[in-house]
Amino acid sequence: MPFDHFNFIAPLYNRVGEYSSSDTMIDSAALPTNGYLLDAGGGTGRVASALLDQAAQVIVADVSLGMLRFAASKPGLRAAAAQTELLPFPDNFFDRVIMVDAFHHVIHQANTAHELFRVLKPGGRIVIEEPDIRSFGVRLIALGEKLLLMRSHFLAPDQIAALFDSAQTHVVAKDSSAWIVVNK
Repeated sequence: MPFDHFNFIAPLYNRVGEYSSSDTMIDSAALPTNGYLLDAGGGTGRVASALLDQAAQVIVADVSLGMLRFAASKPGLRAAAAQTELLPFPDNFFDRVIMVDAFHHVIHQANTAHELFRVLKPGGRIVIEEPDIRSFGVRLIALGEKLLLMRSHFLAPDQIAALFDSAQTHVVAKDSSAWIVVNK
């Protein structure tokens, strides 16, 4: 089994400050919602914690048990150990699905896109926030992650949107980040 970088960095990652893009996420995800919100690849629950008041229930799913220990300890969050390529939730379950700074870490990105869409209710919305590989600074980060032997694979925002086949998508780009918005 490969080295799990995220178990190793979980304590440090948990200390990172507040989620700074919550306004853009709230607008992009059309929050608040009275339903369920899934933070796929949500790690320590840093983003989910900032959005607790935006949904009836917030669930963090992540493959790293080290990261999930922190998410599970945060009041109001529910944690689920799961790969984003095979989510343990029924079809059409979530009103909103978000994925922040994690899409480039999943092994099978097309499978992840399929699963995120599968668990989303009709009329729901997915928002994937990713570092924009079109910017020079993000290219340096991508190189650094390769040197650290992380299995990162960054896609441009339009490439991510294309993984959702015929779904209605649009991209919001700001600074060196992009929000890929998918409606079902």
